Amino acid sequence: MLYHLFSYLDSSMHIPGGGLWQYISFRAILAGVVALLMSMWFGKRFIALLKRKHISETQRDEKTDPFNTKKVGVPTMGGIVIIVSILTAVLLFGKLNNVYMLLMIATTLILGLLGFLDDYIKTFKKNKDGLNGWFKIAGQVALGLIVGLTLRYSPQVVMNETVEVKIENNTEVVYKSPDVKSTRTTIPFVKNHNANYADMFSFMGDTWKYKAGWIFFVLLIVFVVAAVSNGANLNDGMDGMCAGNSAIMGVGLLVLAYVSGSVVWADYFDVMYIPGSEELVVFLGAFVGALIGFLWYNTYPAQIFMGDTGSLTIGGIIAVCACIIHKELLLPILCGVFLMESVSVIVQTQVYKITKKKGAPVRVWKRTPLHDHYRTSLSQVDPNSKVHFKGSSELQHENKITMRFWLITILLAAFTILTLKIR
Repeated sequence: MLYHLFSYLDSSMHIPGGGLWQYISFRAILAGVVALLMSMWFGKRFIALLKRKHISETQRDEKTDPFNTKKVGVPTMGGIVIIVSILTAVLLFGKLNNVYMLLMIATTLILGLLGFLDDYIKTFKKNKDGLNGWFKIAGQVALGLIVGLTLRYSPQVVMNETVEVKIENNTEVVYKSPDVKSTRTTIPFVKNHNANYADMFSFMGDTWKYKAGWIFFVLLIVFVVAAVSNGANLNDGMDGMCAGNSAIMGVGLLVLAYVSGSVVWADYFDVMYIPGSEELVVFLGAFVGALIGFLWYNTYPAQIFMGDTGSLTIGGIIAVCACIIHKELLLPILCGVFLMESVSVIVQTQVYKITKKKGAPVRVWKRTPLHDHYRTSLSQVDPNSKVHFKGSSELQHENKITMRFWLITILLAAFTILTLKIR
C-alpha cells in the first residue's frame, strides 16, 4: 500500500524522497525490519493469549525428552505469528499488482490454512494424526497447479533467456532476447546454466514438445511444492530448527531472486532475466525478517512451537519462490537439510517394513527424522530391532544439534549461490 501511495505522490506531486520507493533494496530492508519487529511484538501477545486459553499440542506434551526439558503446555500454532508478520510487511511495502507477489501471498494463505486445520485437529480434537494426509496432498497439489498454470497463462509472466549490458557513448544500453514464455530452467555445473524441459520431448515434434514441456513443468512444480513443504514439516522437531534453517534458505533465495530480477546481475551471472521477479526480494525480505523475529521465542527453550501452520507454509514459500525464478533444480542443494530429513524417514520406513517381514526388523537410524537420531539413546529403541547406524553413544543436546544443522544449511546456501559461477 505504501509503495502505491508514494509512487502516486511522487508522480503527481514530486515529493522529496518519493523515488526511494522504486528501489527494491530499500523496500526489501524495510519489509524485513517491519516483519521482524511485528513478529516479536505480535508473538509476545499471541503466546500470552494461547497460554490463557491452554492451547498446546498434545503430541509435543507427551513426547519424551532424554534431557528432561519441560515442554508440556508450550503453545503451538506459532506459524500464525510468522504469517501475520509476512503479510503485514508485504502489504505495506510490496507491489500488489505484481503477479509474482500475488502468487506468494496466495501460497502463504493456502498452506497457512492447510497447516492451521492440521494444528486445530491435533490441538482441539486431541487427534495426534491431525488432518488426513490425503487432504494435505490435495491442498499441495492444488497450490502447485495454481502456480504452474499462472506461470503458463498469465501475460505478466515472461522471461528473457539472454541479456547483455553495454556502455555506449557513456550510456548504459541493455540488449535483451525477446520476451517469451519458456520452460527453461537453471541447472548447476554446466556451461550455459540452462536446460529446457521441452527438449526432453523432441521426439514429439516442434509443436507438441513445448506443450509436453509445459505439462511436465507444471507437474514438477506440484511435486516440488509437496516435497519441500513436507520436508520443512519433518524438520520442525527441535527448538529453532526449522525457523533457523528456513531463514538461511530464505537469504539464499533472496540472492537468487535479486540476480534473476536485475538485468545487470543476470548478465554478469549469465542466467535468464525474469522481469518483475525482483518483487520477490521484498517478499523474501519479509519472510526472513518474520522468521528471525519468531526465533526470539522459538529458540531453546521454546516459548512457542510453529506447528504445521508454520512449517507447511514455510516449505511452500521456499518451493514456489524457487519455481517462479526457475531455480527449482537448485533446491536439492539449498534445501539439503530438508532432503536429508525426508530421505531418512522414507528409508527407515521401507527398510523396517521389509526386514520385519523376514522376522528380524532393522532400523537404519535409532529414530527419524534424522535430527531425532542424535538425541535418542539405544534404550529408547525397540529391543527386538537391530540398529544399523548407532552413532555416538553420547547423546547430543538439541541446542547443539540445531546449531550444527544451521551451519550445514549456511554452507549449502553459500554453495547454491556459488553454483551460478561454477561451470
